[in-house]
This record gives sequence, structure tokens and C-alpha cells, in this order.
Amino acid sequence: MAGALIIVLREVVEAGLVVGIVLAATRTLPSRGLYVAGGILAGLLGAALVAAFAGTLANALAGVGQEVFNAAILGLAVIMLGWHNIWMARHGRQIGEDLRRLGRDVLSGSRSLTALAVVVAVAVLREGSEVVLFLYGVVISSGESGLSLMLGGLLGLLLGAGISALTYQGLAVIPPRHLFRVTSVLIGFMAAGMAAQCVAFLEQADIATVLGDAVWNTSSVLADNSIAGRVLHTLLGYTGKPTELQLVVYLSTLGTIFGAMKLLAPPTGQNPKLATN
Repeated sequence: MAGALIIVLREVVEAGLVVGIVLAATRTLPSRGLYVAGGILAGLLGAALVAAFAGTLANALAGVGQEVFNAAILGLAVIMLGWHNIWMARHGRQIGEDLRRLGRDVLSGSRSLTALAVVVAVAVLREGSEVVLFLYGVVISSGESGLSLMLGGLLGLLLGAGISALTYQGLAVIPPRHLFRVTSVLIGFMAAGMAAQCVAFLEQADIATVLGDAVWNTSSVLADNSIAGRVLHTLLGYTGKPTELQLVVYLSTLGTIFGAMKLLAPPTGQNPKLATN
């Protein structure tokens, strides 16, 4: 549940901030709400189609080797999670500036209101599609039940919508950039855990056969299938008996994501995250 909550919360807040910036930049246009609502609906429908096709693809490929299929899904999720963190660390500020420029263009009449709907639709579609893939990764790597996933996703949706609404009204106590920093760290560890789990599936399929000795065994102290073990596995990638290769991949993934985020982040003093004011 924790993994679904964090992922959905992060994606909803990102989409919500895009919507908030668009609404704030065009607040004097009385009809903007209809176009923004239409964009949100179009984005949600697009994300639903992605989810439907993802499920169909998963069912179609499940028989070609479950371990290999699971490893491929996790590998793709790791790449997207890592790239998401790195890209946002670099370009988040520019996104906000571009959205405000779009609002000014609409107000001046040089751009139509349809442009607002398209921007919002693309943002919702992008975040919704990422949620679909990331949650597939959570299910495969942690084995969470459908009910747990649904509860976590629903809670993340409600929290994200609430934070977005408060941010738009200027009532949020915690600036969005701080929330993004925390979730970026958590998502980085989740990606590393998924990368290690990807290796575990390849080891089960006898594809990854090097560095196969266990580094430690803490299963008697904290079992993987215990409540605490499951939570730590989802959030930090904890495994009671990791192999040498799993540990190498885990640490390499962490170092790559956080190193790239630090290297590509804007200079100190610039806010790299979206803001509505």
C-alpha cells in the first residue's frame, strides 16, 4: 500500500500543479474552467486506455516466461522512475515558466483556449500512464494484493488532490518543492529495490548467474513476508537474503539516480520545482 500511495501522490501532485498554474495564469477568463475540465477528462480517458492495453499485453506475454516478463516490466519501471526524478530535477522550473507563458498568450489572444485543454490533457495522460506502469512494478516486486494497491492508490489520490487544491489557494503549509524532495528520495530507493528484484527474477530464470552468493541473511530477524519486511521492501528495496549481484545493482541504481539528479540540478538559489505563485 505504501508504494502505491507514494507513487500516486507524487503523480497527482505533479498533474495538479500543472492544472493549478494554468488556472492561476488565466484566472480572469471565465470559461477557462470548462476547457481545463475537458483536458483533465481527456487525459484520464487516455490513461485508462493505457491501463487497458497494459493489462492485455501482460496477459498475452505471461506465458513466454514469467520471470523474464516480470524482469522486463521491472527494468522498464526502473528506467522510467529514474529518468522521471532526473528530468524533473533539471526541468521542473522551466515547466512552470512555460505554463505561465502559455497563460499570458491565451490572455492576449495569441493562443486559443484549446491550447490549455491540450496541455492539461497531456499532463494528466503522462502522469496517469506513469502511474499504470509504476504500479505494475510495485505489484511484481512486492506482491501487494489488489485491495492493498487500491487503498494505497485511493489514499494517494485524495492526498494529492488535497495538496494541489491547497497549493492553488496558497494555503499549503509545506512548499511543493519540499514534498518533491522527499518523494524523489523515496522513489529513488523504490527504483533501486525494483532493479534488485529484476535481478532476482533473472537469477530465478538462470539468466543472471554471476555474483550469486548471499551477502547476508537477516530473514530470521526481519522476514521478507512480515508486515515490516513488506513495507521496507516496497520503500527501500529490503531483502532478507540479497545476492552480491542484487546488492551491486541496488547501489549502482541509487548512485546513478541521485548522482545524476545532483549533477543536473539547477544552480543553488533557483527553485527546480513547479510552483503556482
